Amino acid sequence: MPGKKNIVFGFLFLVLTATLGPYMVLNYIGPLQQAITEKNTAVAQLEEVQGGTPDALLAQAQTDAILAFDKQLKAQQPINDIKGGPHAHGNLEALLNIAVGLLLGMLVIPALFKEIISWLFILGTVLHSGMLYLAVALNQGWAWTVLKTSIGPVMLLAGLLLAGIAAMIGMKTKL
Repeated sequence: MPGKKNIVFGFLFLVLTATLGPYMVLNYIGPLQQAITEKNTAVAQLEEVQGGTPDALLAQAQTDAILAFDKQLKAQQPINDIKGGPHAHGNLEALLNIAVGLLLGMLVIPALFKEIISWLFILGTVLHSGMLYLAVALNQGWAWTVLKTSIGPVMLLAGLLLAGIAAMIGMKTKL
């Protein structure tokens, strides 16, 4: 069946990107929880010293609270980077591969046209969200070089355009 490889790839890639949830929990939630606890402690200390405390103690408590807030934001940043980059894009592109795989199975177009669309989606996904996964989640610097070429998103956009054209010319309606 044309598009089968996209369906299989899409489900496997969806599993891969879903593993980012446990990865974030195992690697980043502990430091974030510690930073939140430190921030709460610093804010509580600030609230205690605000009434009639010498300026030096108040200034120190304010500084500690600000630094604790900053530490919490920095601990949250890797989670936000993973959620907003490889996790979100990977899930979307996996589902796009599944959808295009199903679409290709229903179209009456030349096999070469189907293969081009199929490979554009697979390679575009690998070169976009796959590289995001390596760069952001696994800190592989070389993946940023691939991402900066924008070849993955261009391939996906070309695949979307060709899939739209293929649907327009190759989808037969029942009379």
